[in-house]
Amino acid sequence: MITGIWDVELKTPIGTLAATYEFTGTADGFTGTATSRDETVALVDVVVDGQRVTWRQSVTRPLRLDLDFDVIVTGDELTGHSRAGRLPRTAVTGTRRA
Repeated sequence: MITGIWDVELKTPIGTLAATYEFTGTADGFTGTATSRDETVALVDVVVDGQRVTWRQSVTRPLRLDLDFDVIVTGDELTGHSRAGRLPRTAVTGTRRA
């Protein structure tokens, strides 16, 4: 359900950030990476529970942050949010590539 390549936008207080996410199914669950223009990072603790998908990741650009994601996947669309500690939630939307 989450497997594939996704074009994702994060609407942050400093502007909209675009990233490409790739999720892969394995015998042990799911793994993935997130790539922005400056870096590629591994996704940690990817959990699929029905349509809900959660994961964690760390980034160093534009700021050093540890992010928690919580999204709902409906077909080839995802919507939800990410959160970095005490910072406000960031809206997350994405579309799976064909």
